[in-house]
Amino acid sequence: MGLEEDIKQDKGFRSQRHKAIINIMYTEGWLRNKLSETLKPHDLTSQQYNVLRILRGSKPKPLSTSCIRSRMLDKMSDASRIVDRLEKKCLVEKKACSSDKRLVDVFITKEGLTLLEKIDSSVSNMDKLFESISEEEATRFFGRPDEEFIAGLDISLRPPTVVRAEYLERHRALLEACG
Repeated sequence: MGLEEDIKQDKGFRSQRHKAIINIMYTEGWLRNKLSETLKPHDLTSQQYNVLRILRGSKPKPLSTSCIRSRMLDKMSDASRIVDRLEKKCLVEKKACSSDKRLVDVFITKEGLTLLEKIDSSVSNMDKLFESISEEEATRFFGRPDEEFIAGLDISLRPPTVVRAEYLERHRALLEACG
């Protein structure tokens, strides 16, 4: 079964690039559902799992909720509420930051580490979903792009204030043009 059948796409795609983008989005949703199924018996969401993994990676150093948010896969998640839920489950512990009283340090607890160890084997079984992809293909697809490919690209990131100012100027010009 192809992507078109899976999403019931009758009209086709604008281009192969458009199809690739939709396929990546579809695959991300499918993987997220598989992860949710894996985490459900442990009473965890994918965002909570992500926070626990981040904290395990920083152990023994604590992280603030803003630092956790910056490392999360889903940048729209409310890290503070996720940490609160994990604290109620005794999987993390919060303490006032000694260097900045406005911040809260978050630590993973022994219970959190134990739960992650239980989950690790289940999640690593998800690797089997990609057995048809060789290590070389995975490295090429997810690793550093070929130098030849990126040589002609000109990517420049602009500060958000500049982008916003340009947007507001275009918006003002459009409003004037509309009368």
